[in-house]
Amino acid sequence: MPKLVFVIITCFLTAGLPLTARLQEKKPEAKSFPMFTASYSLQMPGGDMKTRFGINSTIGGSFIYKHKTGLLFDLSSHYLFGTALKEEASSILDGIKDSDGHIINEHGEFAKVVLSERGFFAGARLGYVIPVLKDNPNSGIIISGGGGLLQHKIRIENDGNNAPQILHDYKKGYDKLTNGFCLTEFVGFVYFGKQHLVNFYAGFEFYQGFTQSRRSYDFNLMGPDLQKRRDYLSGFKVGWIIPVYQRAPDPFYTN
Repeated sequence: MPKLVFVIITCFLTAGLPLTARLQEKKPEAKSFPMFTASYSLQMPGGDMKTRFGINSTIGGSFIYKHKTGLLFDLSSHYLFGTALKEEASSILDGIKDSDGHIINEHGEFAKVVLSERGFFAGARLGYVIPVLKDNPNSGIIISGGGGLLQHKIRIENDGNNAPQILHDYKKGYDKLTNGFCLTEFVGFVYFGKQHLVNFYAGFEFYQGFTQSRRSYDFNLMGPDLQKRRDYLSGFKVGWIIPVYQRAPDPFYTN
């Protein structure tokens, strides 16, 4: 009988061991870590820029460091491109077209010429993440601002490079290369998945460029373009994030 009682007590005590040995999840905490991003945005021009271009897109990347306090430091570069040109841009070659609206190449044929928008932005931002998810303090509303260089021009592409009127230095007299200092802001949401697989951000981005022509001569103006421009861009941006953690953000411990 005593032996039976001993066996029952032993079974009762050992039954609780799996409960005390199971993994216990540590409470999530904000962390410091660097990250790389790849992004796409669709933008609408404003100010002086809207008389030259229509809607454009950008693709780019950035290096961001997030501090556990929520502060962000961002270095980024974005390539700007589009095919929607307004009259100011689409008419730049009218002065060298014939009466039917064609440019004649060196073979006496109609030159194939395509105009498009090209540019870039490169700069830095400071920002802050406001945590709004109780179980994910690294994610939340993101607000950032900064500055950099904004540049844009009209790309003149001549198939076969057989129209000397728009080649080499002559092309520079038509492309309206423009750049200058630019302010930028972003408001959106950033999410870091607990398993590191899903990490992204999305939101609205704004640019205010203080630019001017960088060409010494503009054929359409028959002289230099001295206008001080205000070039604005606003749009929606999404990005994929590759965080670089020194350790797993949600470690597990056993008793």
